[in-house]
Amino acid sequence: MSSDMQVFRLPDLGEGLTEAELVNWLVAVGDQVKVDQPIAEVETAKSMVEVPSPYAGTVAELHGEAGQTLDVGKPLISIARVGAAPVAPEAPAAAEDPISTGVQASAEVSAAAETYRTEEKAGSGNVLIGYGTPGGATGGRTRPRKASVAVVEPAAVPEVSLEPAVAGTRIPGKLSAVISPLVRKMARDHGVSLDSIEGSGASGLIMRRDVEAAISAPEAPAAAPPPAPAASSAPAAEGSVDGRTGLAVSARTPVRGVRKAVAANMTKSRSEIPEATVWVDVDATALLDMRAKLKKRSPHDTPGLLAFIARFVTAGLKKYPALNTRFETGADGSQEIVGFDGINLGFAAQTDRGLVVPSIRNAHTMSARELDAEIRRLTAVARDGKATPTELGSGTFTLNNYGVFGVDGSAAIINYPEVAMLGVGRIIDKPWVVNGELAVRKVTELTLAFDHRVCDGETAAGFLRYVADAIENPGGALADM
Repeated sequence: MSSDMQVFRLPDLGEGLTEAELVNWLVAVGDQVKVDQPIAEVETAKSMVEVPSPYAGTVAELHGEAGQTLDVGKPLISIARVGAAPVAPEAPAAAEDPISTGVQASAEVSAAAETYRTEEKAGSGNVLIGYGTPGGATGGRTRPRKASVAVVEPAAVPEVSLEPAVAGTRIPGKLSAVISPLVRKMARDHGVSLDSIEGSGASGLIMRRDVEAAISAPEAPAAAPPPAPAASSAPAAEGSVDGRTGLAVSARTPVRGVRKAVAANMTKSRSEIPEATVWVDVDATALLDMRAKLKKRSPHDTPGLLAFIARFVTAGLKKYPALNTRFETGADGSQEIVGFDGINLGFAAQTDRGLVVPSIRNAHTMSARELDAEIRRLTAVARDGKATPTELGSGTFTLNNYGVFGVDGSAAIINYPEVAMLGVGRIIDKPWVVNGELAVRKVTELTLAFDHRVCDGETAAGFLRYVADAIENPGGALADM
């Protein structure tokens, strides 16, 4: 590879993430870029982030198509140094794919990798997304750097040809046609193939109006379905007939990003945690009345109901700390219950990218008003795809308000590696006995799923009853907290 060519690899995104989906290129071949200028949007299992360039120069090659999943450490973009002559991408070698040969790195490649890491420490490489390099022209926020990812490559293969298939299919000077997650979700939900759409945006970018036009366009006459294939374990392609059901396959959606992370986490929870569930109906009339009175006195900063319940939960976890722990099994088979000096309260938030659980750090130190402000902030950043890995992965207990979806209860799956989750159903009018007489009250259902390895039913029931009593008598509960 020419010394005038700088290859930037997909950086270590932290928190154990090893891959990311390339959502959209923000630059094209031939563009001039500066240090710390955003060059691409990528989506990880945690959030959507912009990748800044650690180099200044001219974009020579883009190593990937939008919609493609890239591994950390693989080439992302090649940039010619400022003042360097244009360098054409090297032709792909006719030999076997160098990435899959298993050849060990030579001393020369190892030295090059060490030089790359040294440049990062000096401020010429930005390996933490969106925070700027220490020596960058624009400055910016900083946070501790994660460990670098070592990449093993054969010395005989030039860096710019590590992705020959990708390089050969790029259209020089043209942005990717794949657009924002919202528009991609719209296309997926309506069965519209983005490959068949001609984008009306700049450089052929597919806009929302393009997808809407494709949705409303009349369908072409369907061809006669092919004969049903023999039963096979191989997955049926989109448009073919499924061998087991005999039905046409309408869509095949790759599991990746947030959905992939959720699937892995829920599978691990179900396979490792022997969970049990307890529930109770609660009269929330007094809580609603108290909040209504507060809202009359202070209309603009009255906490939401979830914030009050969160306050009761943190107080309950102080009284029943076994539910604010983690169950760990060592490599030697030894087992421990890990307790925490504090509470990071997670809450489930539905976003366009899927269900995520941002957590309020040190929630036990906050008032209901402070909890309300943090719930609103974290909900906003989660829905914008800007929540950090720490905000999405540091909870010790989860509060799930599924009542907003109009349901009363749920057999929840615990958010691994936590050991318990409290669910809150919708609040509705129900007949209720008050002082021996039937009355209409505002009733909700609380459901607690817990890991039976860390406590018995008495502890779980005690915690659930504590929160229920606080909801039914909020004034007295808040006075004691």
